[in-house]
Parts: sequence; C-alpha cells; structure tokens
Amino acid sequence: DLASDDELLEISSISRQKAGVYECTAVNDIDTDVQTVDITVNYPPSVSEGRDAGVTLGQRGVLECEADAVPEADFEWYKDNRRIFNGFDGMEIINLGSLSKLTFHNVSDGDYGNYTCVAINKLGSSNTNFLLYGPRAVQDGSGGVKTAHFHTCLLFIAFLPFLLRF
Repeated sequence: DLASDDELLEISSISRQKAGVYECTAVNDIDTDVQTVDITVNYPPSVSEGRDAGVTLGQRGVLECEADAVPEADFEWYKDNRRIFNGFDGMEIINLGSLSKLTFHNVSDGDYGNYTCVAINKLGSSNTNFLLYGPRAVQDGSGGVKTAHFHTCLLFIAFLPFLLRF
C-alpha cells in the first residue's frame, strides 16, 4: 500500500505492520533495474495471556509462554518472584524461538503455585502470570482457582450440631 513515483519512498509513522520487502524499479529507454530492500522494524515484546494448568501429582505438566518481539525475546521464568533456572527442582525450560516452555516432569506439592514468564529484548519487556494447580482445586467461574479445604469442611460439619443449639 506504499508507493512513490519519485526516487525516494518516505515511510512516516513506521510500525511493525510496515516491515517487509520493498521493491524499487528504475526504468529508462535502454533497460529496467529492480532492487529490493528488506525493512525490519524492531519492537518490544508482547506476551500472550498465560493459561493456568491443572496437573495431578506425579504427572507431567507444561506452562507455555509466547512472545511477539523483534529482535526475538529472551525468556525468564519465576515462581513467587524467585527466578527459575533450567534443571531447578526437576523443572526444564525449553526456548523455541518465540515460545518458552516450563516443563514439570513429575509434579509435586511444592510445584503448585504462581509462576511468571518474562520476555525481554533490548527495547523492553513484558510478562504474564500462570497458576499451576492440583486436583483438589476447583474453578471459581472466573478463570481463577480456589483451593478446596477438605479439613475445614469436615471441621464445619463436626461443629454444625453444636452451632445449631444456639
């Protein structure tokens, strides 16, 4: 959608949508010459919203973080604001271009909780949050998770007859 009949093509308000290959054609009575220029537009990372994951104890679990960025983003993972490194507590981090996967090969109780993925390049950073939860958690209807406290329920049932006397 950009064109010019002049020897100069001015691209005002450059944006990532204007990145790509541009072609310049020069024509005279003798010949035609065509040159191409590849325009790269750099921009900070934008991370897709994190998807919470429910995983049974002892099973394999994966949290996936995807970022759109030029230059390509580097990824960092955190659990409760503590950085996770590859191999930490049996967790594996695999980065595949714009995608980073945090894999739990054998989920334990200590793995459940809040995780943050941060995508970083020289122009900025972006992050998203995840919740890794177990089978004793129930969805609250808003996409979040509330832990079902079985013992609290039993305690309430045990004291219910006592409370009803008043």
